Amino acid sequence: MSILIDENTRLVTAGITGSEGTFHTLRNRDYGTKVVAGVTPGKGGQNVDGIPVFNTFEESVTQQGANTAMIFVPPPFAADSILEAEAAGIELIIAITEGIPAHDELRAYSVIKKNGRSRLIGPNCPGILSPGKANVGIIPAQFFKPGNVGVVSRSGTLTYQIGNVLAQSGFGNSTIVGIGGDPVPGTDFVDVVAMFQDDPETELIVLSGEIGGDAEEKAAEYIAAHVTKPVVAYIAGFSAPPGKTMGHAGAIVSGSSGGAEAKAAALEAKGVKVGKTPTEVAELAIELLGAAA
Repeated sequence: MSILIDENTRLVTAGITGSEGTFHTLRNRDYGTKVVAGVTPGKGGQNVDGIPVFNTFEESVTQQGANTAMIFVPPPFAADSILEAEAAGIELIIAITEGIPAHDELRAYSVIKKNGRSRLIGPNCPGILSPGKANVGIIPAQFFKPGNVGVVSRSGTLTYQIGNVLAQSGFGNSTIVGIGGDPVPGTDFVDVVAMFQDDPETELIVLSGEIGGDAEEKAAEYIAAHVTKPVVAYIAGFSAPPGKTMGHAGAIVSGSSGGAEAKAAALEAKGVKVGKTPTEVAELAIELLGAAA
C-alpha cells in the first residue's frame, strides 16, 4: 500500500500548456503515473504529447475520470484553479505553485475544509511520490526506491537527501509527501502522520520540519497520543541567524517561538529522535529499521 497516490491515480494538470506544466506532467507520465488530461481555459481541444486538454476541470472529470489535480497555474489565478478543481469533485489537489497570496490560500483552505470533499496538498510544495506506483509533482523519483519508510516534509530538497541515503543503504519509501512551507498549508504534519500510522506498508515515519510556526510541536503532541510506529525527525534551521526570516514564507520565528532548538526539544520530549542533518536523520531511521529486523 501507499498513501494518497498509487496505481489508481488519474491525473489532470492545470496549466499543462505552460513550459513547467508540460515538463513535469510528462515526467510524471514517464514514471508511470496515469495522466489523463490537462486544463487550460481557452485551449480546450488541443493536446500535449497526446494528453487531451480541456477548458474546465469538470470536463476532465466527466470525460476522462480524473481524480487528482496538479496545479501549475500562476500565483494570481492559482486559488481559483484549486477551487474549480474542488467544485468539479477532484478528490486530491496538489498545488505546486509558489507565491500565492496568503489571503488567497486562506480562501481556498476555508472552502475545502468546509465542504470536506477534497484534500489539498500545498501550496508551494514538491508534490507526492509513491515509489514504483505514481509521482505527482516535481520530486526527482530517481533518488527513491519502494520500501517501508513514510516521509512527510515542509521542504523538498532536504527530503531528496533523506531518501537518497535510505536508498543507498538498501531501504526505501512507502510514500513521500511534501506539504509545503507556506503559512496556510492545505494538509499538515498531523494529517499525514495519521495516514502513515494507518498504512500497513509504512513501518517507520520520518518528519522533516523547519523553523517557523508550531506545526512540529503539534505533531509531537499527536505522535505521543496516537502513533505507535517509530518516528524520527529533522528540523532545518539550527544555524539560522537570530532575527532573520529565512526559507519558506512560513519560516517566521517570533522570539523564542518557532526556533529549531525548541522544535527539536518538543519532539524529543515525546520520544521522537531528532537528527541535526538530513543524513543523520536517515541514519537514525536505518538504525531503527535494522534493530526491528
